[in-house]
Amino acid sequence: MKNSRCIVYMVLWAANVCFSQNNPNKKPLAEIIAAAEQKFDVKFSYAYDDVSSVFVEEPDVSFNLQQTLNYLNANILLNFKTLDNRYITVSVIEKTISICGFVLASENKEALFGASVTINNTNKGVIANENGKFQLDEVPLNAIITVSYLGFKSQQWQAQQLFSENKNCKQIVLIENKEALNQVLITKFLTTGFQKLLDGSTVLNTKAFGILPGLTDPDILQSIQVLPGVESTNESIANINVRGGTNDQNLMLWDGIKMYHSGHFFGLISAYNPNLTNKVIVTKNGTSSEFSDGVSSTVNMFTKNELIGKFSGGAGANLISADAFFEIPISKKLELHISGRRSITDVFNTPTYTNYFDRSFQDSDIKTNDDNIENQTTTSDFVFYDYTAKLLFDLNEQHKFRANVIGIDNNLDYYESITNNNETASKSSNLAQKNLGFGGQWMADWNSKLSSHFTAYYSKYNVDANDYRMESDQLLTQTNEVLETGFKLNTYYNLTDFLTLLNGYQFNETGILNETTVTRPSYDKTKKDVLLNHALYTQAEYKKGGTFFRVGVRANYFQKFEKVLVEPRLNVRQKLSNQFAIKLEGEFKNQSATQIVDFQDDFLGVENRRWILANEKTIPISESKQASFGWEFNQNNLNVDVTGFYKTVEGITASNQGFYNNFQYMNAIGDYTVKGLEFLANKTGNDYSAWASYTYSVNNYKFETFIPSVFPNNVDIRHSISIGFNYDILENLKISVGGMWRSGQPYTSPVEGNETVQSGNSTFVNYDAPNSENLDEFKRLDASLSYKFNMYQSTYASLKVGVLNIMNTKNIINRYYKVNPNDSNTTIQINNASLRLTPNVSFRVYF
Repeated sequence: MKNSRCIVYMVLWAANVCFSQNNPNKKPLAEIIAAAEQKFDVKFSYAYDDVSSVFVEEPDVSFNLQQTLNYLNANILLNFKTLDNRYITVSVIEKTISICGFVLASENKEALFGASVTINNTNKGVIANENGKFQLDEVPLNAIITVSYLGFKSQQWQAQQLFSENKNCKQIVLIENKEALNQVLITKFLTTGFQKLLDGSTVLNTKAFGILPGLTDPDILQSIQVLPGVESTNESIANINVRGGTNDQNLMLWDGIKMYHSGHFFGLISAYNPNLTNKVIVTKNGTSSEFSDGVSSTVNMFTKNELIGKFSGGAGANLISADAFFEIPISKKLELHISGRRSITDVFNTPTYTNYFDRSFQDSDIKTNDDNIENQTTTSDFVFYDYTAKLLFDLNEQHKFRANVIGIDNNLDYYESITNNNETASKSSNLAQKNLGFGGQWMADWNSKLSSHFTAYYSKYNVDANDYRMESDQLLTQTNEVLETGFKLNTYYNLTDFLTLLNGYQFNETGILNETTVTRPSYDKTKKDVLLNHALYTQAEYKKGGTFFRVGVRANYFQKFEKVLVEPRLNVRQKLSNQFAIKLEGEFKNQSATQIVDFQDDFLGVENRRWILANEKTIPISESKQASFGWEFNQNNLNVDVTGFYKTVEGITASNQGFYNNFQYMNAIGDYTVKGLEFLANKTGNDYSAWASYTYSVNNYKFETFIPSVFPNNVDIRHSISIGFNYDILENLKISVGGMWRSGQPYTSPVEGNETVQSGNSTFVNYDAPNSENLDEFKRLDASLSYKFNMYQSTYASLKVGVLNIMNTKNIINRYYKVNPNDSNTTIQINNASLRLTPNVSFRVYF
């Protein structure tokens, strides 16, 4: 009752009090009721707060009681109802209203085009136009409206506060978040939920995510592949290549926790549940000095970090998995956010699962053993799941604490049986991948200028495999384990409204274990390394008018090697006019943990990559240097971005690259250099978005001890084109169509006429010049359809349909050769194919 009274009070204050000053004929409703009671000898039953600030013109003196009540019902937002000849009740009307407003920046009153205006706990909302104006119709009277814009502090309004009977829309002034000078440059970028920041990085806001071709959910690591310079040569999100880098050169952070594993289905599905992931920031160059590691890119994932004060959540399923998430308030200062997802493929064998399974395991023991042993049968079970939990505690406005956990698990069981002489022998093998992380944060505002952010974390990654080979009665056990603990302290000092200083310290301890045991013949190999890293860093960030710059430096000290690496960082953007801007970015970075590809000790033929630590002898610390320069054009919602880049990464090893050539089992230290150009054109409107991107790059290895010493990189994709189109058919019905084309990646073929070579009792493929040939071009067309609808009050649902590779194009994504077991003088060509036509359907409910 109190809430209803408060709502009515605010309605009447907004709709009547303000206008009573312009209309002297209006009188307080309380006086009119008192006069009616005396005139008609009746009694009105009402709450004082409901009528105390309501003003209305006095009814005609000739009206009888019923005419007076009809007049009041028609002119104010209250319901007058006669109980009997004596008593009349006054109550709140349950109705909808129209609201409107202008969203402006506090500093210069500029319109915030693209500001998000949403009705809490519904899927209804709008985006402010180029004038900052928005309008929403049929808004519940008691609704809460959230107005937000990245880089500014969000505001919440009661719907009646934005109600205006004469369309005199209210100005909503958002205050800039001084802790985030790095403002949004483009609000709607490619699709709803993508935004571009001034420093060139890209933000994916999963809550506001629209739709992308082929996707039914905002898969984080699939979505970022629409960006130029970001792609996967083998369709795997576990193998994302950023500007020619390898997959292990991407720093993955989840709420400050470093993650060493990124995908389910061995790379086809992101392991990070998007429903509690609030935003993802992807940085290719000009990284903040607080981050190192990951010499190619930084993918920084953040979960929801603010108390929402009410219970909400959602659940859904597609043809691969089912999931749910909940946001649970415990008290005004304490809240719990949880999520969980599990595959359903052990219950339902869908066409989507079949395609994913065939794609993931096409070149493994699971798919090939059937052809090798007579009277053998095999079966396999694959299950994955992930979960997250986050505890949010606000001690007060100045001190906030967060604790979180994330768990990722992939488990494959493989069963073999052989029947001989009516006797059946059965054995099983297992492969498990896990990443478990714990983290904690303390955010403190000490005064208006000084704030700090302390983060601590623990991350554990495991790959464990037990492979029993029946033909040789041999048990192979393998383990790769990474244990990392670390903490970081950042302090932020606002020298002015435009200049912020960052100073910080970071400590990491990383331990990596690799172990292999074999029963026949008996063999055991164990190697464990530990590395401690200390880092100090400082940075200045300035934003005023059309000028943005961020300059910093980071000093890393590796205790084991007594080695110091100094890394300067630079990020500058200068607006030349209302349409044009230029940008300059540069950085030095390092990486001490990398992955090697082990063809001899793979995990069931599925996973052959192992994390290892630098030893500064055979495995150096990788170091990268990168510079990029470009210009931007932005007018009438048309954005054009052209960027040229140059990057060199030193300290890579041959075992890190996964060569399928004569260097496959050789060890050497080298580098690679990539230079190229990225182009992106994006035109957006209120109900559509169209884009086209093109990347040209030349990527070459250099290994001094190899002959030849310079040759194309394994991921040397010279040309890559992506196009897409999104259209809102109706307010809640959206379609997305897009395609990609890229030149084929390099591969090495055997020497024609001399395909094999003998070495002792072993025969090997005699490869020609490394990476001297290219696969056929890769091409794929995808499409998605999304529909949202209300189910009940604050509950709504979404139905999405996505199809990958609509044309069912057969793309070869890898090619290598084996010695023919039936003729040692010839080879067999092995082709790994991409996903076939793969549909998926997703249904979700939000409440």
